[in-house]
Amino acid sequence: MEFFTNMLANPDISTSFNSSNNIVELMIRFAINMLVTIFVINYVYFKATGKRSYVFTYIMISTTVFFLCFLLGSIELQLGFALGLFAIFGIIRYRTDTIPIREMTYLFLVITISVMNALTRGEVSISEIAFTNIALMSTTWIMERVWMKRHMARRTIVFDRLDLIHPNKHKELVENVQRRIGMEVIKFNIGQIDLAKGTVKLIIFYKEGATSNILTDAELTERSS
Repeated sequence: MEFFTNMLANPDISTSFNSSNNIVELMIRFAINMLVTIFVINYVYFKATGKRSYVFTYIMISTTVFFLCFLLGSIELQLGFALGLFAIFGIIRYRTDTIPIREMTYLFLVITISVMNALTRGEVSISEIAFTNIALMSTTWIMERVWMKRHMARRTIVFDRLDLIHPNKHKELVENVQRRIGMEVIKFNIGQIDLAKGTVKLIIFYKEGATSNILTDAELTERSS
């Protein structure tokens, strides 16, 4: 109560309080940061992967980092503070589960967006901040929704028809695999052949976007590690 009485009695204190806590700037920057983060996480990441488990984490980390950087940014910690923050989140690992490289990339992205929107002041103009946000959003969308749809994923399977690995029967081999697993095989490579068991390892390549519920070899390796 004494603090508010002194603040009202002394106009300088009130002016200093208002100038050091620009609520309007905070609200505008937070709104921009949330719009960019929600677009990247909800309309790009979630629609591409369908994974809900990381959406909450990304949104909350983005919000926490933004407020942390904005409120402490007035202390003029500047670049050292930002780099230290990146180092902290780079060292921290979730003990319950290993984060795949794709999810780690999105984590780094949301931290970058939050730090940038919170700390870029002074010589950095609003147009430069807006362009950087739009560039990050556009690049993420293009990579996930355009480039990745044309990217071929690979999957190793054990095939039980040694008679079809003959070069003259490769077309029949592809048709047999597609009919049995329901995936459009673009190309394949022949791996280890086990004559005793009558099996061969096939490395098949297919369009990743068309079969988002099928784990690739890379994803299987990440989950088993």
